[in-house]
Amino acid sequence: MSSLEADLARWREHLNRFAVLLGNPPDRPATPAAEPHPGHCLIFAPHPDDECIVGALPLRLQREAGWRISNVAVTLGSSTERREARRAELLAACDVLGFDCLAVGAEGLSDVRPDTAQRDPALWASHVAVIAALLAAHRPALVLAPHALDDNPSHRGVYRLVVDALAAARSDTVLALTEFWSTQDQPNALVQTGIADTARLIAALERHTGEIARNPYHLRLPAFLADSVRRGGELVLGAGEAPPDFAFATLYRLVECRAGRLAADLPRRVFPADQALTSALLKP
Repeated sequence: MSSLEADLARWREHLNRFAVLLGNPPDRPATPAAEPHPGHCLIFAPHPDDECIVGALPLRLQREAGWRISNVAVTLGSSTERREARRAELLAACDVLGFDCLAVGAEGLSDVRPDTAQRDPALWASHVAVIAALLAAHRPALVLAPHALDDNPSHRGVYRLVVDALAAARSDTVLALTEFWSTQDQPNALVQTGIADTARLIAALERHTGEIARNPYHLRLPAFLADSVRRGGELVLGAGEAPPDFAFATLYRLVECRAGRLAADLPRRVFPADQALTSALLKP
């Protein structure tokens, strides 16, 4: 048994116990529904590790519908001494998930903050041009980025950067707003991950060894995903509604983007793991 297979088996065992404590039924995996022309999703990750934390929706699209998933490492973190190691950790994590990695510069972009456009307009314009060029080259059907108030300077900076770049590239796509440091007010998509996919996300996060050495947040990810089910039961289904009968999920806000402008939220929906995700989720 390979190291990855052992890690996945270990996490499946832990997560099954967690799900039993929550009283959830056994997983009913979806039958894959591979598309003749699979889409391409770009994840704009403020730091290496965000691709694992918010990766439920891309992972399912890849595994169930054959989508190509590319992680864009917008930054490699603030510590210059750790950037080489963080790139290696990121490549290992993406290998577990089956995601491509797209680099922006040798060490990522610098000073990606919500106020950079005011402090250094020339630097910000160059950053926007880099991201807009990626969008124009890949024409993704789905883009992931943090929501505007995700309470970390780089996360809020990446939100503004991606929105500005979508406008510059006049992109037609769907923007999936993600959350980690702060919850968002109006999520409209609750995406379940079954035991196997949740185990894969955590096993990938474990590859960021330098980060979890100082803060073992991979051990807390199951609780974060379980709490998303609690919140999503009412925020997506409606106040007073019972939460879905599954253990782990991730919340997103899906927004249609037309010619680079954020146009309208998609309808509120729950995506259980026994129903294969396809491009249909991106339609009103």
